[in-house]
Amino acid sequence: MTNVCLRILIVTLGVLAIAPERCFGQAAGDSDGHIVKQVVVYREPGRFAGWPANHGIWCWGDELLVGFSRGYQKDLGEDRHNIDREKPEEFLLSRSTDGGETWTTEFPNAKGQLIPSGNSLHGTEIPGVPIPPLHKCTTAVDLTHPDFAMTLRMDDNHGRQSRFYYSYDRGKDWEGPFELPNMGTLGVAARTDYIVDGQREAMFFLTAAKSNHLEGRVFCARTTDGCRTFQFVSWVNKEIDGYEIMPSTVRLSSTHLVTTTRVREPNSGPSWIDAYESLDNGKTWGYLNRPVKDAGEGNPPSTILLSDGRICLTYGYRAAPYQMLAKLSKDSGKTWGDEILLRSDGGGRDMGYPCSIQAANGNVVTIYYFWDKETGPERYIAATLWNPGKIP
Repeated sequence: MTNVCLRILIVTLGVLAIAPERCFGQAAGDSDGHIVKQVVVYREPGRFAGWPANHGIWCWGDELLVGFSRGYQKDLGEDRHNIDREKPEEFLLSRSTDGGETWTTEFPNAKGQLIPSGNSLHGTEIPGVPIPPLHKCTTAVDLTHPDFAMTLRMDDNHGRQSRFYYSYDRGKDWEGPFELPNMGTLGVAARTDYIVDGQREAMFFLTAAKSNHLEGRVFCARTTDGCRTFQFVSWVNKEIDGYEIMPSTVRLSSTHLVTTTRVREPNSGPSWIDAYESLDNGKTWGYLNRPVKDAGEGNPPSTILLSDGRICLTYGYRAAPYQMLAKLSKDSGKTWGDEILLRSDGGGRDMGYPCSIQAANGNVVTIYYFWDKETGPERYIAATLWNPGKIP
């Protein structure tokens, strides 16, 4: 089962060789051919909104749902996320019913759902809001329910305890939090990257702590009983000195998987994105290539399978000129086309973390957090709607 307009698939993901020539200038607009529309998903004066890749995106035809964090805007300097560390951080959702053109914001915290906690927060926990205890999932989850959604979250990016939630009504109500086991690792830092293979079967692509208890090493896991138990399947790559985190994965056949990862080594300069494939349904993995040699300071990839069979990779370039970009592969990730400019008017490195999905109308909706100097300092959630059919 592919991830085109079905489940999430954020799944995740580079050193500098000769980087391709970059586009400088204003934001990509309608005149760029492939751009359909630039949209504000959520923005509020005085508020910080960020990191949709940490949460997830889901699609049911032209109904889309995306998660993100909201805190308070505070100038902490160019090299830091400009969120007030002493004020609460919440998890919010935004929903579109028209393929991503308009959005409404939802507040699951008001229902006592998706309550943030742990050292992964950039702000504080919400005062006066109790953190629900973790439970073991004892009832099999129907992973093929037509209105199903699942989100996986972590307590610590260095891998301590992670949890998951699921919904049978398109994210209006969530069951959980349920304990995600560490599966023999030193701790799991989960973000949302999964592929549903059957009513009770799914594969999950996660990041574990390394032998030094720091992030991160990517692995895949499986459930065959509707998330009552999880089994470690394989490491995607050997342990490295730096980190390899935030996989984003697509299924090309019953046995063929491709994942992309965010990678950085000590003193390596820019971060990059690597690609791997498995030809035996995740039992073993081989290195494919480096589709993005330079992602600036580093940004996770979002990888989806388009309806025409091409793989689409979207990512942020977290260095001047602060762009949102995409690449396409027509040969299962063996080679990648030129950079596709989605947006280039970013105000600084505090941006990106995209998640993308292809809506029923064929447009790719790429959602990310952003800021631009013309409209003010607030980080906001934006979307670029673009037509991959306009890209040869």
